[in-house]
Amino acid sequence: MVMNQRTNRTGFIVGTLLLYFFLFFMIGMLLSIPVLIFSPAFFDQPESSSTFSTHLVNSAIMLLAVIGASLVLLKIENRSWNSLGLTLKGHVKDLAYGKLFAFGFYLTGFGISLLLGVIRITGWQFEVQSLLLSWILFLLVALTEEIMMRGYVLGKLLDEGMNRFWALFVSSVLFSAMHIFNDHVSLFPMINLVLAGLLLGASYIYTRNLWFPISLHLFWNWIQGPLLGYHVSGNQFGKSLLQLELPEKNLLNGGDFGFEGSVICTVLMLIAIAVIIYWGERKRLSTCGCDCCKS
Repeated sequence: MVMNQRTNRTGFIVGTLLLYFFLFFMIGMLLSIPVLIFSPAFFDQPESSSTFSTHLVNSAIMLLAVIGASLVLLKIENRSWNSLGLTLKGHVKDLAYGKLFAFGFYLTGFGISLLLGVIRITGWQFEVQSLLLSWILFLLVALTEEIMMRGYVLGKLLDEGMNRFWALFVSSVLFSAMHIFNDHVSLFPMINLVLAGLLLGASYIYTRNLWFPISLHLFWNWIQGPLLGYHVSGNQFGKSLLQLELPEKNLLNGGDFGFEGSVICTVLMLIAIAVIIYWGERKRLSTCGCDCCKS
């Protein structure tokens, strides 16, 4: 009986997530129709020549698709929009914490990379428009991926009673799988993307709020690419503040995938994940006086 109940629950969770991703795909396709009609060559541009407008429109369509799919499922489940973790009340400071966390992470990683000589700064250029447009682009990306993978997927797994660490791991594997068709992807970057999912979701399993991971995700990408000059998950978006040279493309600098493909990033993410979970466990124990939490 217990085995049947567990199987039924697993099947229900899998079916719900498949429906969610199907709705996301279908809504995205429907929203793309006007663009295809009025600008048929819009989606055919090669990555090297695609413009910020292309990326912005694609990212906006994906965000609207995620919002649409989420609203449909939330309506069916009789849940509110804020149940995803998007309420700002009591979490405004999380926006600053996420930004500071990202800056601290990359200040450390970039500094180590420079000291080891695995990257070199060859120049710099300051273009306000490019930096602003890239910030908006990565805001759309952060909202899309965090609402989907942490707000709905991770939240759903937790709501269905899955152990919080298993739920975090499953959602992180799915997050990594979203990037499987990125340029320059390979096994090691995929493993690092699982760790990135763990890092982004670690606070959510304790707070059930998205604003820290949204802010961390936004500034993680923006600092990595437009400021420091790395590729972002294998992609390059316009001009960057710094121009970098890789003396040799290897696991220490991440090669063409960017810093997320480096072993330096791996070590720093493991430390960061441990720090957030340590903070979360201490917070959980301090707010719950029951014996089961203390054991």
